[in-house]
Amino acid sequence: MSITSAIVLYAVSWFMVFFIVLPIRFVSQGDAGSVVPGTPAGAPATHIVARKAKMTTWIAALVWLALAGIITSGVISVRDIDWRGVMTD
Repeated sequence: MSITSAIVLYAVSWFMVFFIVLPIRFVSQGDAGSVVPGTPAGAPATHIVARKAKMTTWIAALVWLALAGIITSGVISVRDIDWRGVMTD
């Protein structure tokens, strides 16, 4: 795996984990009971995106390690994923 592939794999993993982590422990302004005028009731009540981004960074690193290990070890290859037999030599 080249360095570019490793960076792209980490970026994709980071965003996937980030979108999974975002709704965890989400409190909207409507749930908190104090809707700021001009904002929807579903807007976040607190600013915790930085903490979620830090948490995402650590979780994505673990996911990246697992995926990179699987890819570099050859446990799963493109031939294993190609279940229709479209890809040939």
